[in-house]
Amino acid sequence: MAQRILGMVLAGGQGTRLFPLTHKRAKPAVPFGAKYRIIDFALNNFINSGIFSIYVLIQYKAQSLTEHIQRGWRFGTFLSDYFITLVPAQMYRFEELGPVWYRGTSDAVYQNMHLIDNHNADLVAIFSGDHIYKMNVEHMIQLHNDSRADITVATYPMPVAEATRFGVVQVDDRFRIVEFQEKPKDPKPIPGQPGTALTSMGNYIFSRKALEELLVTVSKEEGGYDFGKDILPRALKDGYHVQAYDFHRNPIPGQEGPNTYWRDVGTLDAYYEANMDLVSVSPQFDLYNPAWPLRTATEFSPPDKFVHEGGNRTGHALNSLTAGGVIISGGTVRTSVLARRVRVNSYSTVEGSVLLDNVEVGRHSVIHNAIIDKNVEIPPGTQIGVDLEQDRARGFTVTESGVVVVPKSYKF
Repeated sequence: MAQRILGMVLAGGQGTRLFPLTHKRAKPAVPFGAKYRIIDFALNNFINSGIFSIYVLIQYKAQSLTEHIQRGWRFGTFLSDYFITLVPAQMYRFEELGPVWYRGTSDAVYQNMHLIDNHNADLVAIFSGDHIYKMNVEHMIQLHNDSRADITVATYPMPVAEATRFGVVQVDDRFRIVEFQEKPKDPKPIPGQPGTALTSMGNYIFSRKALEELLVTVSKEEGGYDFGKDILPRALKDGYHVQAYDFHRNPIPGQEGPNTYWRDVGTLDAYYEANMDLVSVSPQFDLYNPAWPLRTATEFSPPDKFVHEGGNRTGHALNSLTAGGVIISGGTVRTSVLARRVRVNSYSTVEGSVLLDNVEVGRHSVIHNAIIDKNVEIPPGTQIGVDLEQDRARGFTVTESGVVVVPKSYKF
């Protein structure tokens, strides 16, 4: 009999380091790559891996995320095991815990253990909803089964200097995890590779019994609310078999070469760089692989249009992505990502920038190294990203690398 696999996507994060993009939306709801939301990639990974029973655990400023899931991620009603269901914090364990919302990643699952029981799941795939990557989850499940693990943790090697923001694991010669550090100040490197640490991606496969036992155990501990800080250390202490999965071995159908692209877009600079990754001639993260389709909410938009030709009033875009309904009306767009219904008017230049839905760039404007959130009308002759002190004086966020962020619905 086939295993019953339940997918859970953790999508309640605030994403404070992505402010102001997260001022009015949860981090997984932040738009990305012209037409997607960040959460789309976790959902596509499940769907493309044959996991069709999915709960999305939401909490912080979830309206935008809720509308996106309801509008674009629906199965029919004919098959009861095919669903993507939103699960808001609802104090389901009120009698036990009192009036508390989700207090962390594992607490969110603990408060919804009844969903695992209702589905009668054999395995539970618990994945973060706020990273950009492709992952064949079926391959990870195969390793979990073959190694007879209680828990399997997806891992990714990264420079030691960057590993302080993640959980860091140590493994034996069978790639079994023997030590786990949550966001250590001084991460332990991989033996023989002093500059590289092996980090947790925040994606887990749990055998049901181990998950339920650990959630109950940790829930009784003060502050026991997170998978990285609490569940994994407890699992190692109590002798559970915790296996590491090497993400670089993950095969993606239709993709040549190793699968090495994974980005935690937790900061504005990381978010900007991940968008810029998409406009290279041969990007590591390929949006155009028909064997691994990337779905999102369908929005009916007219075709893109590039108008005016001649002199310095030629509408054109170079090395850029544009979504539906974009109009380049006599302006120039270079190395940029333009979401739906963006309009760039005559004699304007947009370069190295990310423009979200319904942004209009007035004539003779210059937009350089910027992120412009939705519904912003930029007056004619405006310069953004040219004089950073002027941008700060307007109240715009300027990142360490000099990217200027204009908040949603900003009025000039």
